[in-house]
Amino acid sequence: MGKHSDQYHKYRDFSEKEAEVYLKKKGYKILERNLRIGYLEMDLIAEKDKTIVFVEVKRRENLDYGEPENFIDKKKIDKLKNFAKIYLSMKNQYDDYDVRFDVIGMSNGVLKHIEDAFRES
Repeated sequence: MGKHSDQYHKYRDFSEKEAEVYLKKKGYKILERNLRIGYLEMDLIAEKDKTIVFVEVKRRENLDYGEPENFIDKKKIDKLKNFAKIYLSMKNQYDDYDVRFDVIGMSNGVLKHIEDAFRES
């Protein structure tokens, strides 16, 4: 049996679709959705103003333990950065683009977009 329930996957897919619609309305072009490279995965990859934006989407129905965006630890950040390095090494057309990591947190019907949530360094 898988790590997550069917309900979890429905919420995740719905959340990522909501985030995608939000980003498109803000003028972003969605390049990839749920892309896997080996064991690494990125929820969304978008482009706007010569910037490639790697987006992690987090949703929490219950805020008892904190905001959704606070559930991204150093291990997850390292995975996201590794993914970005591999992805960009395969996509030479983005060599002169800036790179940014955003987080979209969702809870109780509220979407919070945190631009430049952490640095590539």
